[in-house]
Amino acid sequence: MAPVSSQTSRSQVTRSLEIRATPSKVWRYFASQEGLRRWISPNLEIDLQVGGRFRFLGPDGKSWVSGTVLDIVPEGWLILSWMEEDQGWQNPARLVLALEASGAGTKASMTFDGFAGIGRADWPEMVADYERGSDEHKTLQTLARLAESDEN
Repeated sequence: MAPVSSQTSRSQVTRSLEIRATPSKVWRYFASQEGLRRWISPNLEIDLQVGGRFRFLGPDGKSWVSGTVLDIVPEGWLILSWMEEDQGWQNPARLVLALEASGAGTKASMTFDGFAGIGRADWPEMVADYERGSDEHKTLQTLARLAESDEN
């Protein structure tokens, strides 16, 4: 596993990581509720089809996150609308989880965007919170450990 690269613009947060596993092996952890639970949240409930709903308790243990599957392309990406419940969001943001073949195996990226449209005046602070949380919770590192240790 290579170091995480980070990129933050005014309205989005992106983290990327090289994983020493093929895109098909990494995709196994995207392709089912059970796989996603292993690296996103153990209580995730998701209907993995376009238009399907999801919900889980966030990593802070207090905030619920819910939304809809916007797009799914096997071994390519999973795109979700993303809304923190009871936090004053009027509209969802978006989460893009993407995979791309690379020399090391797979480049996995996680991008949160659309904060300017959530309906909160303090959305720039949300970007900063997500930047800190993306580093603190080490979600992509958990995915990498799973995929790199997968014997199949």
